[in-house]
Amino acid sequence: MTTTTTAPSAVTGRVDAALGRLPMYRVVTLLLGLLAAYALLLIGTDRLLVGFTTVGDSALTLVVAVAAAVLSNAAIAWPLGVRPHTESSVITGLLLWFLLLPAVDVEGLVWVAATAVAASASKYVIAVRGRHVVNPAAAGVVIVFTVHHLAGRGVGIANGWWIANEAMVVPVAVAALVVLWRTRKVALGVLFALLGSGLVVLGQVNIGSTFSDALTFAFVSSPAIFLAGFMLSEPLTLPPRRAQQLGVAVLAAVVYAWPSFQSIFILDPPTYWFYTLKSELALVLSGAVGFWLGQRGGVRLHLTGRRRVAGDVWELTFAPRRPVRFAPGQYLELAAPHRGADRRGVRRAFSIVSPAGADEVAVALRVPEPCSSFKSALLATEVGSHLTATAVGGDFVLPRGDRPLLLVAGGIGVTPFLSQLRSPGAAGRDVVLVYGVPDADDVAYRDELVATGVPVVLVAPGAPSDLPPGWRHVDAPYVSADLVADAVPDVGGRAAYVSGPPAMVAALRGGLRGRAAKVRTDAFAGY
Repeated sequence: MTTTTTAPSAVTGRVDAALGRLPMYRVVTLLLGLLAAYALLLIGTDRLLVGFTTVGDSALTLVVAVAAAVLSNAAIAWPLGVRPHTESSVITGLLLWFLLLPAVDVEGLVWVAATAVAASASKYVIAVRGRHVVNPAAAGVVIVFTVHHLAGRGVGIANGWWIANEAMVVPVAVAALVVLWRTRKVALGVLFALLGSGLVVLGQVNIGSTFSDALTFAFVSSPAIFLAGFMLSEPLTLPPRRAQQLGVAVLAAVVYAWPSFQSIFILDPPTYWFYTLKSELALVLSGAVGFWLGQRGGVRLHLTGRRRVAGDVWELTFAPRRPVRFAPGQYLELAAPHRGADRRGVRRAFSIVSPAGADEVAVALRVPEPCSSFKSALLATEVGSHLTATAVGGDFVLPRGDRPLLLVAGGIGVTPFLSQLRSPGAAGRDVVLVYGVPDADDVAYRDELVATGVPVVLVAPGAPSDLPPGWRHVDAPYVSADLVADAVPDVGGRAAYVSGPPAMVAALRGGLRGRAAKVRTDAFAGY
């Protein structure tokens, strides 16, 4: 049986799989590091910030920003008994370097360091139950500039957002797109960049600029693209649902562009000191709204059980200190700080297996050999220990109404469907599950699926020793679009929901489009 796919689907599947091998923090660190190296090269060859700085001053500012962020974060975390997240601090320092003009003297370096310290402090002060509310780099700048304004003193640094310039626009745009793709926030980033920049263009034209000059100012000389890719897209400061995230993007765009387009509505527009902080304030306000809309703060979880579900699939069960608000199909991000963390980092997202309203929260994970240090640490955690859920989110939820559903799962991708099928919203609906596994006699969550009463098409090489009532077997090495169409003849009247490895999801997304009534996907990158 052949797989119906398209070239773009195959490419996106490979991209997802490649990016999924690295944690989000590592992707951002590498991209910011590459941008920093390229910027220093341009500065050193007199193609960037000519007359404003030297490569030596810029490099020293970079070192001070990163070092101050890392050291201050460690110093604040130590008395609080919190393990510092060093890579997050490196990212904060790099972001500050890109938005603050390079220091030219000792006083300037002191203020760069002070801003980095304020950014680190904001992670703990402007935080609720272990979750920081706003972007730390933006918060640090707002804090330092506000304190100096209230004290009636000038600031020895400037938030020039010098990353926004013609020499950097292409690499910044490419890097921002990679981040947005990896976080699945392309729509959010594009909406913010287009709306914010579009409003800036209107404002510039209104005050007499030519249209071409206004376009250049908005898209090249302003930081909308960088801000969208590297700061607005931060998962911890976004609300959990896609519609909410897009709403936050609109809010951020309006705040970001207001100083430019207010002249359209106000004949003699005022100029306030905080207008210089428009980009930072857009991030702070959007983060505050995102916090209000989502799971407000981290949730302390008490590990109550651990069991092997099938093969290398394990389930962990937690009793939360307070209720976890989630919709069936959403994910839970777990933090498990541990020594010797590898490139996969100390946070991972897992689909919630338990039904909505359950007293305990369960997640499942695949633990291959060899596995990441995170998964090793997670499985080694003793029952009775505590972990923290840092976020809840995702839009892979079943639609309202009574339209028939086709659920397609590959391996560990069955987990969101377990929560959905065991929750009240799926009761009485016409649902078929196509479930691909490597071993027909070792099926994860077989008993739980049988208990739901949903008919299952089990796709696996070789015949199983037995099949539950309502199940049937298709002998195939993997799930393909053609296989699904053959196994579920009325696919055209069903909404298809696909969950599994990136390559499978990409192939089925293309192969089922035009066959199913609609297609929604949820890829498990890196599992």
